[in-house]
Amino acid sequence: MFNQPELSGFDIIVGDYSIPIIVLSIIIAVFASYTALVMNQRGRQNSFFNKHLWLVLAAFSMGVGIWSMHFIGMSAMTLPVHMHYDRLLTIVSIIPAIVASFIAFHVANNPQKTKRSHFWGGLFMGVGISLMHYIGMDAMHMEGVSYYYQLPLFTLSIVVAIIVSFAALYVFSVLQNQMKTWLQRLIAAGIMGIAVSSMHYIGMDAVVFYVPQDFTFAPHMQMEDMHFLLTLIVNGLGIILLLFLLMELFDRFVENRINYFDSMTKLPNYREFERRFSSSAYYAIALIDMEKLNKRGSLHGYMVVDELMKKVAARLLEHKPSSMEVYRMEGRKFAFVSRKWVDKNTLTASMQKIVENLSTPFPIKDRSVTISTVCAIAIQEENNKRNTLYANALAILQDPNIQYANQLVFYDENVHRYMFEQVILEDVEKALTENHFFVVYQPKMSMLDGHMVGVEALLRWQHPTQGLISPAVFIPILEKNNRIQAITRWVIKEVCKQLHQWQLENKINCSVSINIPGECLTSNSLVAYLKVMTETYQIEPKWIELEITETSFVESIQEALRGIAALRKEGFSIALDDFGTGVSSLSYLKQMPISTLKIDKSFLDDVPHSRKDASIIQSIISLGRSLDLNIVVEGAETKEQIHFLADFCDNPIIQGYYYSKPLPALELSEWYNRFTEPEIV
Repeated sequence: MFNQPELSGFDIIVGDYSIPIIVLSIIIAVFASYTALVMNQRGRQNSFFNKHLWLVLAAFSMGVGIWSMHFIGMSAMTLPVHMHYDRLLTIVSIIPAIVASFIAFHVANNPQKTKRSHFWGGLFMGVGISLMHYIGMDAMHMEGVSYYYQLPLFTLSIVVAIIVSFAALYVFSVLQNQMKTWLQRLIAAGIMGIAVSSMHYIGMDAVVFYVPQDFTFAPHMQMEDMHFLLTLIVNGLGIILLLFLLMELFDRFVENRINYFDSMTKLPNYREFERRFSSSAYYAIALIDMEKLNKRGSLHGYMVVDELMKKVAARLLEHKPSSMEVYRMEGRKFAFVSRKWVDKNTLTASMQKIVENLSTPFPIKDRSVTISTVCAIAIQEENNKRNTLYANALAILQDPNIQYANQLVFYDENVHRYMFEQVILEDVEKALTENHFFVVYQPKMSMLDGHMVGVEALLRWQHPTQGLISPAVFIPILEKNNRIQAITRWVIKEVCKQLHQWQLENKINCSVSINIPGECLTSNSLVAYLKVMTETYQIEPKWIELEITETSFVESIQEALRGIAALRKEGFSIALDDFGTGVSSLSYLKQMPISTLKIDKSFLDDVPHSRKDASIIQSIISLGRSLDLNIVVEGAETKEQIHFLADFCDNPIIQGYYYSKPLPALELSEWYNRFTEPEIV
């Protein structure tokens, strides 16, 4: 094998190499490495699939890529001889590459990383690559051709494979948390691809082929198994891509089901209701509330209650009008909503039928369970805002005279509005002192480099009896009754406190946006309070961006402009939220010293299918670019929307559920640590 034979009577033959095929082999090695890195990082994120399954897929991808590169690289060399491959050895040769790749990725993902562990990982990877190569060489048979290895080059090929594998593994292991862009991953994949390719071509150079002097050469290289090899290579690479795409799609599907569907009833949950309700026009809502299921829980057992909820949901779905959607809300509530105009008499008849059906006993195991309900109905009126519809339905349930007697109750402004507002206003102080309010943060992502460049702080209220109340419900009530300033100050304090904590931990280093109502914007105390909070928590003003809406300055433009100027003077950034939904944006835009335009979600919902909305977004982006403003697009939820924005804006900042829902601070830190941006271009 390594001993040079007596070559008298023999001729040494040298193969010719095809440069295009060599380049192709290196590209395949880099491609496989890149795919393996993506799969490995995917396993570090929250996933329906176990992280070890992603690790196996990454190893399989890398192993198949190494193997494919080897045999494509072999075909780059041509000798005027008849050649075929031992099919069993050819298939067996892939095993060392996959095993070595698995060990290498396992080392890279081990939290207890040392140079020694990297050395062993590089050693296994290098030896695995070499073993695959030389088993593959042994599988190659050429009639009448003998060969031997030059020991120095043979040894060098293995040493190079180990050294470059160690380097690639070390770089990947150290930098994998920072590899958030395709370019960074491509560089790491390039190093790994070069490790494989360099070993292969040094190993090929170590081989000396010789034939008898009377050997009859073929007019050109003849390979029997080219079709077999190509089939294996294409199928192997195809399986990698197919598995990755299927698992990614299934992962997204499962994540969507977990986040937006109730696990017990399989109905869309409150999050999905809030998401759709904020972006679409609804004309009627019927909120069905069941009486005191907690008491029934103690009477029948919680397993019976769970089974009851499933049967209630099934019965609601069975009798659901075709024009309505049904949601499982928090606690014991279900909601029917209609996007289309619905006649009141028709709605009454439909809901009466549903309520009567619910009064029929539910057979559960050996019991018969009867429930009592009330159905609160609110219909969109011309003089009502869309976001008051759900609040109106909740207001009905706050009526102390309400009876759970399987009845329908329609919203009456004279009866229910004042009562619900009083409940909200009375509970605000209690919510502040007992921490019923909390802040969640939604990431803003740069499409230029895939990094998180900011977050928006969003207020939430976990009411002890009403459950999670949407800001669209309680904020208008607080604004109307001049109670919004206390809540705004609470949010500012919480954000400053959280920013200080993040900076101490050196975890998240980006700005936070806070929504500022119009009443606060024109208040003389806002600037003073912001200064006190930033000084108390040692926060530079540049880390805080204040979001205002067009309605903040429509009524008192001069006061609003003075307020904005004062905030800018102190170093705070200003963003104009929901741009394009008001009536006076263009009139006053040039007067406002803002730094950011936020495009409202309503313009993006039907993109790219709506040409009109697409044209509006393009126009706003062009306007913002001409004024040298940052552009933030809210509400991105689909890959098609991301592609559209990438085509029409150099560097838009994207905020939406495509990347992440709003998260509590701790979950945001965890998300940020494991985040790898999706392929967006």
